[in-house]
Amino acid sequence: MRVGSIGSSLAVLLLLCACGSNGKGSGQPTGEVAAARWSETTARQLHEAIAARAAHGLDRLRFEDIAPGAPLDDAALTRAALAYAAALARGASDPTKLYRVYTLPRPTPDLSRGLAAALADGKVGEWLASLAPQDDGYRALSRAYLALRGHGDAPPAIPQTAAALKPGATDPRIPAIARQLAAFDYLDASAAQGERYTPAMVAAVRRMQADYGITPDGAIGDKTIATLNLSDADRARAIAVDMERLRWLERTPPATRIDVNIAAARLTYWRDGKIADTRKVIVGKPDTATPQIGSPIFSLVANPTWTVPRSIERKEIAGKGAAYLRRNDMMWKDGRVVQRSGPRNALGLVKFDMRNPYAIYLHDTPAKQLFTAVQRERSHGCVRVEDALGFAGMLARDEGVLDRWNAARAHGKEAFVGLPREIPVRLLYQTVLLDKDGDPIVRGDPYGWNDRIATALGFGVAGAAHLRAGSGDLGP
Repeated sequence: MRVGSIGSSLAVLLLLCACGSNGKGSGQPTGEVAAARWSETTARQLHEAIAARAAHGLDRLRFEDIAPGAPLDDAALTRAALAYAAALARGASDPTKLYRVYTLPRPTPDLSRGLAAALADGKVGEWLASLAPQDDGYRALSRAYLALRGHGDAPPAIPQTAAALKPGATDPRIPAIARQLAAFDYLDASAAQGERYTPAMVAAVRRMQADYGITPDGAIGDKTIATLNLSDADRARAIAVDMERLRWLERTPPATRIDVNIAAARLTYWRDGKIADTRKVIVGKPDTATPQIGSPIFSLVANPTWTVPRSIERKEIAGKGAAYLRRNDMMWKDGRVVQRSGPRNALGLVKFDMRNPYAIYLHDTPAKQLFTAVQRERSHGCVRVEDALGFAGMLARDEGVLDRWNAARAHGKEAFVGLPREIPVRLLYQTVLLDKDGDPIVRGDPYGWNDRIATALGFGVAGAAHLRAGSGDLGP
């Protein structure tokens, strides 16, 4: 078996994941596949599919391949087909091994049965092509990756110069700087004015500098340019990583669901297959990162109380006296610190109860000012929702419990309104977004989570600046 840049261990892993009766089993092809015979046509289809793997950002990995015209080896061809099929169908890496917590639903295709049927029909190429995500977003990433591939030696988009760029100056680099500030959400693209460093751009640069631990003086020097600069190779790497993340996900997610993009700190509410709402959220700080999990909302909690987690109690409340507890509407109850319902409660006026063992959920917050930040990684891991009461009312209306929800809110005390059906929530991490024209925009990687995937795909570790943990508050 010929294995490329990441060594033989990945090829063995792929084979083990691919060859069982359900696509993940014993490490040996099932009898059905083992008995299948390859032809010159199907062998050529496999060779062409593997040769075109750059369309999936997999070109830095090498899979066992059979050269055209070589003697047919049914066992070797089957191993190669199942290994490549596994990379397309479930990803070339395993997120449960890359991350301490990863519980998002994943595809479970029967690859052995699928290959047997493809061999019988003489359509191995079509079968392999069908395994990767088929949506427009994945196709857009694929096109962008192919366009950027091989541009690793291109000069950076924003060249460095000896002198820092000061407010009010004119410079030919300004349009490129403005584009990247807009991609990072610091600047409205319409605010750029030719090659002049405008006050609006200065304000955007200062905010970005503060978020990344650079002196926020508005002068664009080496550190600021290094933070903003993304070469074509950087963009290609980020796009390949996001394609891999998409391959990890189930191909037909629930038509009604809530997706939270942790990296962009935004929520999208899907209703019957269409986007019903989007809004900002606050997610975990880099040192208390929000995990990538799938977990449904089963209940709306009006006027919630908050039992302070032991970790927050030890780090932020231990040693505080009775006056602090009274000031924050807290009390000791059964050996735990509990915050009473009310406008100062860290959960705000609504909690979206979710089923998971990590105490992660969506909720309101009294710290509304944090939603004005560009980098909204400020919590202890839970997800705070902008206008959470409005969002709760929307869900209650759509689920037919609006009257019960309004009555629970008016009661003034903690009350639970169960949903007639659970609403799936996916906490995702995606650093490449699509603009209104469907073109990819590469944003920041606030947790630095791209590196481990990039390494598994054969890329190097990026030298990009990482987000500085912002000031948060006591809430979860």
